[in-house]
Amino acid sequence: MSGTAPTDRLTPVDDDGGRTIYYHDRAGTYHVWCDEADYEPVSLALLVAVSSIRGVEPEELEPLSERIDPDALNALIDHWRADRPHSVEGSISFSFADCTVTISADGEIVIDPEPSAG
Repeated sequence: MSGTAPTDRLTPVDDDGGRTIYYHDRAGTYHVWCDEADYEPVSLALLVAVSSIRGVEPEELEPLSERIDPDALNALIDHWRADRPHSVEGSISFSFADCTVTISADGEIVIDPEPSAG
């Protein structure tokens, strides 16, 4: 699973842990990509990105397991990666840390902070 940021609509805003976080000004969303070469589970990449956006340490966020099973999320992403020779289309969305999170089969994580949580 991999993807690259469309630089014509996204602005790099942070580089936390070696992964660049991009901002979509019109949509008010943050974007980060997981690459299949990454050894980091998507659940950890998500925690690092959301904590960076929120300006807190990952330990200060609510436990991800209160919103979604991190092992199941990682297994789903691993399954999508295993099917890479095939055209896998899909996404999963859920709420976490006052954000709506969508993870797509192409590796894009979209984080949409709730306006009142900013």
